[in-house]
Amino acid sequence: MKLFRTLILTILIALPAAAGAKDGPERLDVIPHPNSVEYGKGHFKAAGAIFNCETGIDERSLAAIRDFAEKMTYVSGYTSTVAVPGGSLRKAVENGKIKGFVYLIENAMEPEEYSIEVTGRNCIVRAADFNGFLYATQTLKQLVDASVFGEKVDPSQKFLIPCMKISDKPRFAYRGLHLDCSRHFFPVEEVMRVLDIMALYKLNRFHWHLTDDQGWRIEIKKYPRLTSVGAFRAGTMIEGDKTRFDGVRHGGYYTQDQIREVVSHAASLGIEVIPEIDLPGHMSAAIAAYPGLSCHDDPMEVPMTWGVFERTLCPGKDATFTFLEDVFTEILDLFPYEYYHIGGDECPKTEWKDCPDCQARIKALGLKSDGHASAEAYLQNYVTSRMQAFLEEHGHKIIGWDEILEGELEEGATVMSWRGTAGGEKASGMGFDVIMTPVEYCYFDQIQAAEGEPFGYGPLTIEKVYSYNPLEGLDEGQQKHILGVQANLWSEYIPDSAHLEYMLLPRLCAMSEVQWCEPEVKEWERFHSALTGKSFRIFKNLGYNFRNKEN
Repeated sequence: MKLFRTLILTILIALPAAAGAKDGPERLDVIPHPNSVEYGKGHFKAAGAIFNCETGIDERSLAAIRDFAEKMTYVSGYTSTVAVPGGSLRKAVENGKIKGFVYLIENAMEPEEYSIEVTGRNCIVRAADFNGFLYATQTLKQLVDASVFGEKVDPSQKFLIPCMKISDKPRFAYRGLHLDCSRHFFPVEEVMRVLDIMALYKLNRFHWHLTDDQGWRIEIKKYPRLTSVGAFRAGTMIEGDKTRFDGVRHGGYYTQDQIREVVSHAASLGIEVIPEIDLPGHMSAAIAAYPGLSCHDDPMEVPMTWGVFERTLCPGKDATFTFLEDVFTEILDLFPYEYYHIGGDECPKTEWKDCPDCQARIKALGLKSDGHASAEAYLQNYVTSRMQAFLEEHGHKIIGWDEILEGELEEGATVMSWRGTAGGEKASGMGFDVIMTPVEYCYFDQIQAAEGEPFGYGPLTIEKVYSYNPLEGLDEGQQKHILGVQANLWSEYIPDSAHLEYMLLPRLCAMSEVQWCEPEVKEWERFHSALTGKSFRIFKNLGYNFRNKEN
């Protein structure tokens, strides 16, 4: 009798819990985490499901949907077809007559916004544009299983998606990653892999650093020596020692056809490519090819060390601006998007003080030193404004590192704040648009821990990256000018593709939540669980090299 009473009591205690239980998850292993999730009961079986697409969905979206359907077919062993049924798909959904995945156009939604409603019968996706449909699909891939990113077929798995409602859109419109291919050159195939992983985690701007002191990486047909000479150096300094060199010739460049290939691939992933031609400093490779671009004509070699070099373009010579306009004219056809990055950082002006041409230009422009800036600083402003005007004539805007704030800056320029957050705070207060990329949170060339890492700057832990709030300390007026956030990957101490991926991953995932998630959605334990669980499996299935450590 006592045993019977105990059994009854146990059942009664368990009943309320069972009645209120949901067989969906308590939280999603999705990065970046959706900004709104309502959990339901039950699951939708994705294996073998039909993909129904509303008439009018654009071709890029259809291509992304077909890619998902093909991957589901492969890994599940059950065929998933893509259909664009005639008649009103929307009405069929309302009448409960449609099964499978359903993609509907919702014009009232904002750019990049999407929603997903999962029931036991169907999975309905709504978006207004390509990026919205793409990001919904990327979310679904993570919801299904990490195996959808691999090559292993598993017919025994049903690939269940929990029933839920997701409403999602990004916190910031600009979600960027910078890659320096000048200090070390990376082949097109690796650039494509970087773009692929960016798209998975919903980044949409690729800042491609194509020129610097140690290598010119883009074909300019009018100036062939930029690549035949400027794209190669005789060797590279070993770690941080400027007295030791490896003696290995290093270099390479991208042809204009290869640039087009990269830009096209990026477009298929919802990513805009922003080229950087750094000027008027960091131009040693160009000057090695054409010494007359500097204040004197002495020959020089492409540098084998890192740092800031005194020799820069000469803003006193008309030939300098002819060169710059020729270069940008050739690449205007390659990069069709709004922004071009013109650098502007770390530009010594020592040679300008002693250069007759520069001093003549200063005099002709009426530039004078004052309590705000030197005459030479105002001369750099002239270079910036002249290139800004040239690009604006062709329908583009400029971005520059925060040094372009020194002196005077023309309206319409965008500032990239890298020397901490002060540049962004100042620029946004002055009414300039800003992209936040401070060293202490966003420079992925820094090692990931104090010990046990390859040689490099730093460290910058993944926890530190995740903690960043780009709007902290800014008033409402300033916040309106923060376009977004960018991670920067400089390659001085990143010699090959495997090392590049190691430095990028998994910190890119932390940055994606900084860029996408509202502050109240970010939560370290949830993120860390999703990262080390599903995302690590995704990296392995896709063959990426990554830092597979807890801290």
